[in-house]
Amino acid sequence: MQLSLSDLIGILGVIIIIIGYMLLQLDKMDAKDLGFSVLNTLGALLIILSLLYAWNLPSFIMEFTWMMISMYGIFKYYSKKRKEENAVQEGEAD
Repeated sequence: MQLSLSDLIGILGVIIIIIGYMLLQLDKMDAKDLGFSVLNTLGALLIILSLLYAWNLPSFIMEFTWMMISMYGIFKYYSKKRKEENAVQEGEAD
C-alpha cells in the first residue's frame, strides 16, 4: 500500500489530535490550556486538507466542527487573558 501526500497529511493530523488527547489524559495538559486547543485545531485542519483529496462528507463535518470548537477555545483563552491584563492595569491605576 502506497500512501499519498494527502494521506500523510491526514495521518499527521490524527497523530496531533491523539497527542493532545493523550497529554490531557496523562494530566500533562489541561483542557483549558491554549496548547490543547491549538493541537486540536491544527490536527483537524490537516485532516480537512486530506479530505479535499479523498472527500468524505461525514468526516468533513466532524473535523470542521472539531476545528470550530477548538478555535472557540483559542478565542476564549485570549479573551480571558485580555480581561485579566485589563484588571491588572486597572488595579495599578487605582
